[in-house]
Amino acid sequence: MNRRAAVAAGATVLIFLLVQVGAVALVGPFVDAGYQTVEDPSDPTNSLLYLGAILVATGVMLAAFKFGVDALIRLLVVFSGGLLSYYVFSVLLPPVAVVGGASALAVVASGLLVVALLVHPEWYVIDAAGVVMGIGGAALFGISFGLLPAIVLLTVLAVYDAVSVYGTEHMLTLASGVMDLRVPVVLVVPLSLDYSFLEESGSERVEGATDGGDSSVEGREDGPTGDDEPASAPERDAFFIGLGDAVIPTVIVASAAFFLDTPSLGVPGLPALTLPALTAMVGTLCGLLVLVRMVMAGRAHAGLPLLNGGAIGGYLVGALAAGVPLATAFGL
Repeated sequence: MNRRAAVAAGATVLIFLLVQVGAVALVGPFVDAGYQTVEDPSDPTNSLLYLGAILVATGVMLAAFKFGVDALIRLLVVFSGGLLSYYVFSVLLPPVAVVGGASALAVVASGLLVVALLVHPEWYVIDAAGVVMGIGGAALFGISFGLLPAIVLLTVLAVYDAVSVYGTEHMLTLASGVMDLRVPVVLVVPLSLDYSFLEESGSERVEGATDGGDSSVEGREDGPTGDDEPASAPERDAFFIGLGDAVIPTVIVASAAFFLDTPSLGVPGLPALTLPALTAMVGTLCGLLVLVRMVMAGRAHAGLPLLNGGAIGGYLVGALAAGVPLATAFGL
């Protein structure tokens, strides 16, 4: 692993940690604010409904790219990101002014984020917005999906990810199209000081790990690779991390922090952090390190089998270590 690859791996781990820690920190505030999105978080059919929504969204986006109306998708993603960001800012910023039931400061902050994405979607704008969106999305899903629905969701999405990357390969097509939208569905880890995401295009990139959340981990190579064998040490200008790759495994982290009755670890600022939530984080990061190493070979890989598998495995280890029966850990 060369020096630039090591820097990229470290930055990728940092981004995942920001999303995970941020989601755990917002579990309590989101619950207090009434942001649960379903009436019965323990109902496993919630996971199937979400999967159905992903399939529909994937089909719509592929059609949009085919018929040249991808600008509408860009606007939809940006303004959806603004809404997620509002949820985050509404519990972080002081409610010094409330207009029509909405926090004025949160509206301004999320509005500025939307404007920045529309006017100047450079890599640092994309990353900042993506981390905020990822924290909000993971926390929302975490408090809305009970333990069993969360495990079902992660398992089904891992299988779907593998099929869509290694089988139908439609996720690779989708990832390339999403790159050109320059929205925080994909986060960017530059490997040179003069790198500009605005000068890139999806067709220039070699796809890496993708997931059911319409996202990817990839890297652009400076030199060509053969069709039969990957480059052994590709030089990259940047790594591209799918936002869904960070959000989806974090769902079980936030769900464990909220729904599993285990003692808090007493970490300052993270009252919801428990041993099962912590080990789910560790399991995700272990899967991430394996994934990044595989992606460095220059070939496409499904991300969620490793990430979700690590998250679920880590969670179960922590639950058993905390004295939780296995059936209870599965939400049964």
